[in-house]
Amino acid sequence: MAALQKLGERLTLLPTAQLARMSLSEEMQAALAETARIKSHNALRRHYRRLGKLLRGEALDAIRQVVDEIDGNHQTDVARFHALERWRDRLVDGQSEDFGEFLTNYPDADRQHLRHLIQAVHREREKSQPPTAYRKLFKYLREVSGL
Repeated sequence: MAALQKLGERLTLLPTAQLARMSLSEEMQAALAETARIKSHNALRRHYRRLGKLLRGEALDAIRQVVDEIDGNHQTDVARFHALERWRDRLVDGQSEDFGEFLTNYPDADRQHLRHLIQAVHREREKSQPPTAYRKLFKYLREVSGL
């Protein structure tokens, strides 16, 4: 029962577009929509118990499969995000080998623009300015990588 309650709580955190991918009963959809208006902590606890009871009549395997897929996609996106952060740090702190390796991995990157952004980060650090260029560099790396 506790696992069903946790699954119900997890479903309340999903956007409606993700919930639409699941074959939920109308009663379950209404209960999930009702969650937004509940403010009291105790009322939420009771509501999660209700969701757990409602989930008994749902196709749990299909629901868990969609939730696992959503969580897996999120994990993948987080890993790619962290990899780009490491690239940014390597490019700023690194040698020309790192720069060449990045261009090999991402051939669509504009070499001159990338060098300009890295130099802007160096100037910014020398002057102890806020990390504006550092953020611009990361934004560019995200664009190049397609993230």
